[in-house]
Order: sequence, then C-alpha cells, then structure tokens
Amino acid sequence: MKNENRKINKKLEQGVINTLKVKRVSEPGLYLESLDESEVLLPNAYVKKEMNIDSLVDVFIYTDSEDRLVATTLKPYLYLNEFASLKVVDTTKFGAFVDIGLAKDLLVPKNRQRGTFYKESYKVLQMQFDERTSRLIASEKYTLNKEPKNLAQNDEVDILLYSKTPLGYKVIVNNLYDGLIFHSEIFENVQIGDKKRAYIKNVREDGKLDISLQKIGQKIDEDRVLDILKANGGSINFTYKSEASDIKDTFAMSKKAFKATLTKLLEEKKIILEEDKIRICN
Repeated sequence: MKNENRKINKKLEQGVINTLKVKRVSEPGLYLESLDESEVLLPNAYVKKEMNIDSLVDVFIYTDSEDRLVATTLKPYLYLNEFASLKVVDTTKFGAFVDIGLAKDLLVPKNRQRGTFYKESYKVLQMQFDERTSRLIASEKYTLNKEPKNLAQNDEVDILLYSKTPLGYKVIVNNLYDGLIFHSEIFENVQIGDKKRAYIKNVREDGKLDISLQKIGQKIDEDRVLDILKANGGSINFTYKSEASDIKDTFAMSKKAFKATLTKLLEEKKIILEEDKIRICN
C-alpha cells in the first residue's frame, strides 16, 4: 500500500473512514494505531497480505457485539451524520436493528423512532453518535440545516426522498438540507427511500429548497424529445393535443414544457409536425 500524502488520524473516530498505521500482529488480527497511540483491532477476515507493519490502512470503525471498538475494510451504506434508506432486520422491546452493510447491524433505539418498525420494511434513517453509550446508532429523529450555503438555482445536488406530503415529496439535500419536489413536477415513478441526482429550482426565504428532477432549461427537453424520436424510428404518435398523462409517461415532462419544446424544435426545423404524429427532419 502506498503511504504518500496520506495523514494518519490523530485519534480513533467512530462512523467515518480512519487512516491508521499497522502497529502489531496478533492471533485475532492486526492492531492499528492512531497518532495518539490508541489501538483498534482489524480482524483477520479483513487482513490482506500487503498490510505490513507501519503500512497505512483505511478502515471504518464501530463497536462489536461486546461494545469494543473494531475496524473493518468494508464500506457501510452510510457514514456518521449521513442518511440512507435501511432495511429493518429485527425488532425488539428496546428498539430495532437495521442492515448497514457490515457484520453487525445498527440499533435504532425506541426513543429514536417516530413510526412503527416492521421486519423487512425500509426506513430513512441518520447515523448518529450516542454520547450516553459512546456507540453509533441509527435514528428516525433528526434536524436538517435550515440555512443552505453556496447553493443556487440549477446547481446539481444529491437527494434522498424521505416523506410524502399533499404538496409533494420531502427530500434531504446533500445530507444536510430540507427540500421539496412538488407532485406537479414529478414525471417519473418515485418512492420513499429513492436516491437521485436533482437540481435546485429555488432557494426560499425560509431556507428550504424547491427541487427539480430535471435541469431547468429548454435544451435539456429538446434533447430528450429528439432521443425518444430516434429510439422510435424517427417518428412517434404525439402532437400538441396529446394527453398530459401520456406525455408524462413517455417524455417525463409536463404538457406545457412539451408544447414549448415542440415549438422550439419546429422553429429550428429539427422536426416536422403532421396531423397525428411528429417526426425528425431528414
């Protein structure tokens, strides 16, 4: 393993990737060390032949079934303070356990649950550090930042859908901020737990974000219509009078946007409008 330009962690940190130095070999595995000389075990299951004394290793740290710190080279589905849709694998009187992609499942304590947890269901949760027990937990209770910084209209962002409301779907933006996609602007099948790339449509005065699944701009819609025409042999049975629901299902856009796009493509002489269809100009 190359060690150039890699900094060893000052201390062991749960919930994130740590860069540590191989300190010593033991029967259960390798002991890794941070700069403050704290040690953590990397079990044999994750040890590779290139991991020699003094080499650097990137590991995720959490606690094992006996609440001892342990390292793994596996990557979890989420890191400290991040959100993900996680599968419930077991429920107990004191909480529920969810799969995070590691050997040990993560506890969602009863007091961190909002709704009922059922085995095999999925929940949008945040990984948190519980100061009382000094362990990582998952929580359905969290606070999103209400002061988005360095975000502007049309910026591309990562979103996670976490709640459905009468207005639309509430989303977590970049693992930090609260956002909303209005039902009237959704032109594809979505559900709670979906992760997507999306775009900032508007930054509201209250700090919340209006989100669009499509980039704002005519050129994007033009390319989509032309691509679908090409995929259908150069023509398709759609016109200005086509039903909004059919346009949404085929082109993933509103009827208003579709009509504006057709007008632009006609002006640019890229398509021809016939009585019952549109086709690409030869």
